[in-house]
Amino acid sequence: MARILLSGKSNIQYYIDAVNAVGGEAIAKYLPEISTDYDGLILCGGNDIDPKYYHQEIGGAVNIDAQRDPVDFALLDAFAKAGKPVLGICRGHQLINVYFGGSLHQDLPEKDLHTNGQDFYIAHGVAAKEGSIVHQLWGSSFAVNSAHHQAIDRLGQDLVATAYWQDQYIEAIEHQSLPIYGVQWHPERMCVTQRRDDTVNGLGFFEWFLNICKKA
Repeated sequence: MARILLSGKSNIQYYIDAVNAVGGEAIAKYLPEISTDYDGLILCGGNDIDPKYYHQEIGGAVNIDAQRDPVDFALLDAFAKAGKPVLGICRGHQLINVYFGGSLHQDLPEKDLHTNGQDFYIAHGVAAKEGSIVHQLWGSSFAVNSAHHQAIDRLGQDLVATAYWQDQYIEAIEHQSLPIYGVQWHPERMCVTQRRDDTVNGLGFFEWFLNICKKA
């Protein structure tokens, strides 16, 4: 059974349910020790990343978790150097981009189209790049949930954008050579007890990621 470390605390049970539903063993921790003694890492959603990590002053970022940022960057660094699989979700997706030298839009002008500021999510369509993981799972266009006010601006080194919202904001990424992937949406809130009719089923993403972890 693949053991997956989940780094986060907000709505963490949904991530646990998704990993366990596809036959994995989820180990969820807030500020975990830096260890690669797991088969894979999921960087969960949560608070905004401090803009100092992409060399900017605060200009829209809110609710920064000064304790979590260095831990998540250290975890990603360790797993990347070990060549082990990493999945970033929402904040985690953004953190992957920053780790590889990219930057973020700190507060989207269209944020009302991407979040309602409550504990349920807007749905909107995205377009996927042919041949990408998300294209293989769900096709060229599909609906996802959305709960973010930030997005990738400058893309990090060796990352490929694999899905967009209206050809404007990056919604999914893959590393060119490492098993590192990110999505701006929340697949854990699109499956199991959180399955919804207005999006695709997010469980397939966790099943695919678990298979990658088993092979690593």
